[in-house]
Amino acid sequence: MNAGRMLVVSGPSGSGKSTICKRLLQDPRVVFSVSATTRKPRPGEVDGRDYYFLSVEDFRQKIAEGAFLEHAEVFGNLYGTLRAPLAEAKARGHIYLLEIDVQGANQLRALGEEGVYIFITPPDFEELKRRLAGRGTESPEVLQRRLHKAEDEMRERHRYDHIVINDDLDRAVAEVRQHVGLDTASTEVR
Repeated sequence: MNAGRMLVVSGPSGSGKSTICKRLLQDPRVVFSVSATTRKPRPGEVDGRDYYFLSVEDFRQKIAEGAFLEHAEVFGNLYGTLRAPLAEAKARGHIYLLEIDVQGANQLRALGEEGVYIFITPPDFEELKRRLAGRGTESPEVLQRRLHKAEDEMRERHRYDHIVINDDLDRAVAEVRQHVGLDTASTEVR
């Protein structure tokens, strides 16, 4: 693989997209896009590894400077993808993995950003409810907001190049790898 490219992975909370992305990152050809956000760090999260944690003022300044490829407000917090790391990864021939919501993916498409756009979905909405409730990390109000947003996001899945149903993690990971051209062994070292 010589040419770098962008891989956009979206899906509702509870679809398993983060787990799939973690598995993809085991391949040395894949570089993770660290998003910027205005939300507060969760326990164990590290600035620069999990997110770039910015104040609202700093985030808005970067918007004004054109530093973001895309940005969106989600559940009252700002999130965005910085331009510079994408260009660097593509120049090095890597897959630049963006785990972003539907709103961000739509912005990238509107900008004409070439890449492979993959939507991860659970087998059905009842399974999604079960997964989200099983986390036990959200209040009932937040859980309802996430479910409502998931319904909206599921209606947008037709805009993606590929829809991967995550009913079996190993199969779903293999399918994503195949769609982005990672189904061959890697000998490259970062």
